[in-house]
Amino acid sequence: MNPILIVDDNEQILEILSQYIANADWPFLTARSGEEALSLFDAAAPSLILLDLMLPGLDGIEVCRRIREVSNVPILMITARDEDADRILGLDTGADDYIVKPFSPGEVMARIRAVQRRLPASSESETLVIGSLTIHLPSLSVSLNSHRINLTRKETELLYTLASSPGRVFTRDNLLTLVWGYEHVGNYRAVDSHIKRLRQKLDAYPHDFFNIATVWGTGYKFERTLP
Repeated sequence: MNPILIVDDNEQILEILSQYIANADWPFLTARSGEEALSLFDAAAPSLILLDLMLPGLDGIEVCRRIREVSNVPILMITARDEDADRILGLDTGADDYIVKPFSPGEVMARIRAVQRRLPASSESETLVIGSLTIHLPSLSVSLNSHRINLTRKETELLYTLASSPGRVFTRDNLLTLVWGYEHVGNYRAVDSHIKRLRQKLDAYPHDFFNIATVWGTGYKFERTLP
């Protein structure tokens, strides 16, 4: 396993998270600024990033944005501001999830374990083809009408989950459990924000044979609109 990268300018938080991750026998690296985080990302190819929103120099949003230009590595955003606008901004930038300070180190470890369980297997068989839409889960590769669609890990997993069961209505709680991999009941903005971005990226190319439909008051479903 490649190291987990912990990015925070608070020495106490770095020490606590480092100790918990070390106790779980996971390798880790620490960074105290956005610039240092990007340097370590390039050098070490971390398997997961714990990224503080408020950093000296480049903030967490800009770091996340730059990483998302080249990688789908899981990013858990850490923020001291429990406000919807900050959460939505982090998710829209490409973070897979967010953790609000003050947090329980045990909760952070549960989030990390959940993400590791959700990492795609290396099997080549996990490929879903619907018309000209192809989803290859192990490589997080999605193409539509021969165009490669640049999706984040969570967007790919959402699309794969929905498309695997056309016509099935998934509640937001269903999707939080299936895609995020842990009990996160009630955090519907995470689902809605990811669905919104997923639709925007897919809608850049014609696709009259499927639609991600909203089932009002319930959730979402993948509709095949052509045989």
